[in-house]
Amino acid sequence: MDFWNLFAYLAGYGLGTLLGMEIERMISIGHVIVRLITAQDPQPIISQLSTLGFGMTRIEGSGSFSSTVSIIFMIVPRTELGRLLAILSNQYPDILYTVEDVRNIKEGARIFHKDARTRILGFFGM
Repeated sequence: MDFWNLFAYLAGYGLGTLLGMEIERMISIGHVIVRLITAQDPQPIISQLSTLGFGMTRIEGSGSFSSTVSIIFMIVPRTELGRLLAILSNQYPDILYTVEDVRNIKEGARIFHKDARTRILGFFGM
């Protein structure tokens, strides 16, 4: 068995996978589901994210370590994910969040997200 060939194959496979993941992250096509889970009052984060154009759905639940939790679901364009995660990391470091890929969305479905340019132009009636 030629170990150099095996090593070259594994290195090429690994580098190709990493390169593909980086290209996918750079082109940011599609949407992701972001799930926020908090035991504290979620109203401040809901208000802040709403003013930034993020739409969300809130449900209440119970956890094994706290009596009640709020779960906030958001469908976010991949291009906005970095901005959202920066806000969460900087201003709400204790909030638990998960991010999942969206495979399919109903064609013509309205994604509740407005970009800042549209909101500013809308303010002026444009």
